[in-house]
Amino acid sequence: MEREMFCRQCEQAARGVGCDVIGNCGKDPQVSALLDLMIYGMKGVALYANQARTLGQKDQEVDRFMLDGFFTRVTNVNFDPEDIARRLRKCHLMKERAKVLYQDAYQAKNGGAAPELGEGPAQWTPAGDTQGLIEQGRQHGVFTWHQDQNILSGIEILIYGLMGMAAFAWHATELGQEDDEIYAFIHHSLAMTENPQATLDDFVNLSLECGKWNLRTMELLYQGHAERFQAPEPMLVNLGTRRGKGIVVSGHDLPMLEEILKQTDGKGINVYTHGEMLPANGYPGLRKYPHFAGHFGTAWQNQVKELPDFRGAIVFNTNCIQKPAGEYTDRLFTWGEVAWPGIPHLEGHDFTPVIDKALSLPDLPEMPGQQILVGFGHEAVLKVADRVIDAVKNGAIRRFFLIGGCDGAKSGRNYFTELAEKVPQDCVILTLACGKNRFNRLEFGDIGGIPRLLDVGQCNDAYSAVRIATALAEAFHCGVNDLPLSMILSWYEQKAHVILLSLLYLGVKGIRLGPSLPAYVSPDVLDVLVKNYDLGPISTADQDLQHALGT
Repeated sequence: MEREMFCRQCEQAARGVGCDVIGNCGKDPQVSALLDLMIYGMKGVALYANQARTLGQKDQEVDRFMLDGFFTRVTNVNFDPEDIARRLRKCHLMKERAKVLYQDAYQAKNGGAAPELGEGPAQWTPAGDTQGLIEQGRQHGVFTWHQDQNILSGIEILIYGLMGMAAFAWHATELGQEDDEIYAFIHHSLAMTENPQATLDDFVNLSLECGKWNLRTMELLYQGHAERFQAPEPMLVNLGTRRGKGIVVSGHDLPMLEEILKQTDGKGINVYTHGEMLPANGYPGLRKYPHFAGHFGTAWQNQVKELPDFRGAIVFNTNCIQKPAGEYTDRLFTWGEVAWPGIPHLEGHDFTPVIDKALSLPDLPEMPGQQILVGFGHEAVLKVADRVIDAVKNGAIRRFFLIGGCDGAKSGRNYFTELAEKVPQDCVILTLACGKNRFNRLEFGDIGGIPRLLDVGQCNDAYSAVRIATALAEAFHCGVNDLPLSMILSWYEQKAHVILLSLLYLGVKGIRLGPSLPAYVSPDVLDVLVKNYDLGPISTADQDLQHALGT
């Protein structure tokens, strides 16, 4: 029987195999088909852009489109068929633009007509309407990428890595941070997926190289944030609400939050973060606004339960959005890459509609809340590195645990709460991304004034975690794998996936991943990862702690 759709790119793949009726993320078969077509169309762009680059020509608009296209495909970003259709038509325009670039460069160098680049995505022309695009997309699902299950697995690992890296690069570009070599790698590696001679080893190596370039991308994003907002500093964040009008911003985009803070200044509106925007509260350049009131809610998957209680205006930038509940759809807006059908989408940086909506709504109540610490980026931690090193040497700190990554709705994630609670009192927990919501409201105390729970930041701030680990390794004259450090990571979507590729590129071994392993990793490919990196699934909190502590 023909499937309605098939997608297995996130941790919530149905039955641990794949979603084939409707996505557990909320996307329907029509949206799934359009997103499959996006990858197909982008392969055509990459084929021409890669060849143009070998001939010394490039196009910034084509390059930046690749970030946009991949980001659109990330889980829980875009659910609007008409918006995706518009982006697909732009994809075709970028393909034709890259084609002309290639043809002109070839003719200038060789004096003749450029060879055609195959009959597949290089020749794709979009259908005239959205339904036609959906039909096209159904012909180019994941199982058309390759017939060999191991090579297909390698291609999926690479493409999902490119998607995660592109999301980080999109944000970095917004801050004026770019590296042309990242674009070159994107075009080259995606073009390789259309090379019939490419082997599994090729895609394993390209996936590790993707991890390398993702490290560079996260570095650029960190630099962009630090230059614009100053480096994060440890700060207490209020989890309650102030009396008055309110706007809550959910997603990952800090410059967009800054714009809202600027435009609401002096208007009697308090601004709150939600979800992965929590670390924004650690940046001095954002905290300087007196109406930046704190953080509302927990992780992204609880939004439908929590947002009805926020009586102000709500804006989503980037992922993660779920199907909105009726109680708040009339005060919900999207911006940037994120889109949901029927929800007003804001273009540019004029947030007047959000501000007007907030002013029209009742005041939020005065509701004091718990306070939690954020802002432990690598610069903040390295300022007290001597104290940390001394604490390790004198035995006050026995071990570090990196417990972080994506949160999600699937059962089994309470493991991360239990694990954090059971980490011994002489151990320090580093955490990042929305997985921290499983335990960041618990009290962990300190070791000689060093908090036992250090919130490093957003998912992209894995760069800071890497910097902390490498600094400790240098101080102890050892490799990262020789440190008293255990990494237990939760994952959900492609940004967590590419961070894992970055850690594997660095040679980090012994990572435990959960709540389940990716459905797109074939048994043979998993065997390679286990043998080369000792990568494995989580088991129970007690067993994994015993293994980490050697008890």
